[in-house]
Amino acid sequence: MEELNSCKTSIERCTQTKTFSIAHLYKEEKAMDMHIHDCYELYYSISGGKQFLIDNRFYSISPGDLFIINQYESHKLTQIDNSIHERIVLSVSPDFVKRLSTPETDLDYCFSRRDSRFQHKLSLDKASQRRFLYYISKMTSAAGYAHDIVEQAAFMELLVMINALVMDARSDVGAEVNIVSDYKYSQQVNDILAYINQNIGQNITVEQLAGNFFLSESYICRIFKQATGTTINKYITARRISIAKAHLNEGDSVNTAFEKSGFGDYSSFFKAFTKAVGVSPKKYANLSVS
Repeated sequence: MEELNSCKTSIERCTQTKTFSIAHLYKEEKAMDMHIHDCYELYYSISGGKQFLIDNRFYSISPGDLFIINQYESHKLTQIDNSIHERIVLSVSPDFVKRLSTPETDLDYCFSRRDSRFQHKLSLDKASQRRFLYYISKMTSAAGYAHDIVEQAAFMELLVMINALVMDARSDVGAEVNIVSDYKYSQQVNDILAYINQNIGQNITVEQLAGNFFLSESYICRIFKQATGTTINKYITARRISIAKAHLNEGDSVNTAFEKSGFGDYSSFFKAFTKAVGVSPKKYANLSVS
């Protein structure tokens, strides 16, 4: 399997093949706002970084950290150093993972199970780091006869390892929560994020948020952008599109997805969804059931 050097190319390859693709990145690509895509994402940090925002949670990034992101979760790298930022990113088709699963072994578990204790981040120990990189090497070096079987077998072994680690982490009642807690404005912004997500179906404005938290509009916008790397309005839009996608994938009508995602009017919903996802809500709904 070819090792790519762009996340965008990796997502496109995954979408085309409906399997998976691998990107090995050494420097930061053009900064992206909060975004979502139809592929699962496995993000493995080699050099570390500073901060990851996934839905409404901040995570620090250290060497050996693995982030597990599904197709409904908006995410963005924030506060990244300008130095070398090495990581491996796997883009994975949800349907491919489901096809590989069996009645006894749900390889989709790490992507689809999202209870109150779930954390997107796994901090791999040295042995698990070596195993992860071994599977990546096996997939990217496979060539010649039966290369596709070797790639798929290594990919399945990787998913077995990750799911086992996720299950172990959930069974550890005393496990620490790997969320950023030392950023200057983290508590204020965490409270703002929690409020937005609890009221995402309602009309939310910067003016309303500022009044609710007894802050000026300029201050609340500034600390939110400093902490998340994106604006309040862009974050709200990304979260609403995530919710709409989830409803459409569950078979709900376009009107139901619109009503439950919190957009003020259908025109805004249609434009934002089409721009972010690449197809209209109706076409996306048809693709989901086909």
